[in-house]
Amino acid sequence: MDAIPAVTVDQVPQPLPDGLTVLDVREPVEWQQAHVPGSVHIPLGELPSRLEELPSDQQLLVVCAVGARSARAVRYLVERGHDAVNLAGGLMEWQEAGRELVGGS
Repeated sequence: MDAIPAVTVDQVPQPLPDGLTVLDVREPVEWQQAHVPGSVHIPLGELPSRLEELPSDQQLLVVCAVGARSARAVRYLVERGHDAVNLAGGLMEWQEAGRELVGGS
């Protein structure tokens, strides 16, 4: 596979458009601390067994803390036919850019 599709925070429309699902692949404790409002939480290790929970008709913006785990998830998803893109810099960059995060859930 070629390069993993990626976008930077400044390339993500604000507010998030319809037809875009944010997929957070961090661990539960990280999710509890803060996440993008409305995002779907499936830890990276659970992704293969929970693929059916993801919409097949929407683009997936895949996020983690800094972009490494989400890059692995994007590679996996693209290989299975999903329209997925990695958030370069992850939620650290998201937060630094002043984008909204919520805690708990």
